[in-house]
Amino acid sequence: MFIDTHTHFYDEWLLPDAEAAIGRALEAGVGKMIQADVDSRERDALWEIGDRHPGVLYAMLGLYPGSVDNNWREEIDRMLPYRERDIVAVGEIGLDYHEGKQFEKQQKEALRVQFELAAQWDLPVNIHLRDAWEDFIAVLKDCSHLHLRGNLHCFSGSLEVFERVNRYGDFSVGIGGVVTFRNASLARTLRDIPAERILLETDAPYLAPVPHRGERNESAFLPLVAAKVAEIKGLSLEEVGRITTLNAEKLFNL
Repeated sequence: MFIDTHTHFYDEWLLPDAEAAIGRALEAGVGKMIQADVDSRERDALWEIGDRHPGVLYAMLGLYPGSVDNNWREEIDRMLPYRERDIVAVGEIGLDYHEGKQFEKQQKEALRVQFELAAQWDLPVNIHLRDAWEDFIAVLKDCSHLHLRGNLHCFSGSLEVFERVNRYGDFSVGIGGVVTFRNASLARTLRDIPAERILLETDAPYLAPVPHRGERNESAFLPLVAAKVAEIKGLSLEEVGRITTLNAEKLFNL
């Protein structure tokens, strides 16, 4: 069995076909899938589809950095009632400066508050980062007393970055379709990351692996990612499935 540790069945690109896509994932051996939360606009849709598939779909709760603006505190307040539901992580949270740094200060503040919530709730964090590694590591260092654990979603950093992050927390890496792209530097980095620190993900409907690059992604494509990880690590596909499933079950308490 494989576990997709980051997907979005409620996304408007995938939602019309979500039920069939879940069926295809199960047929492909992907037995559990974790949906990442973004903000209040899509949260009800996340729960609606998740409630139809107990034991298959799991949920995170968090405010995505791209959704952070001057009203971020109100957005986090809207999250809090959902804590009564079964959630497996605080995420996806983080920093994203790709579209600019207008809300840099707010993103850092929102990240820090959600780190504190994760520690209070004894949950792992699911981290989204884009063009913001140094600021993220600085915030994480300031929060090292929280003893955070989690994973770096869609990991794109170097081995040095992975090691620096783990000075201040206990973090794995989420590996998705990018690892299958031609000349992806991630493939080289992954050789030196222990298998016990690797999680599989799709980020569906985005970042489909080769040979589906450019198409709509879905959890059924996860074995393609696993096969590439197996090739890079010199393991069998079955070993990658076993190891990454155990990693996900342990981190997210599945």
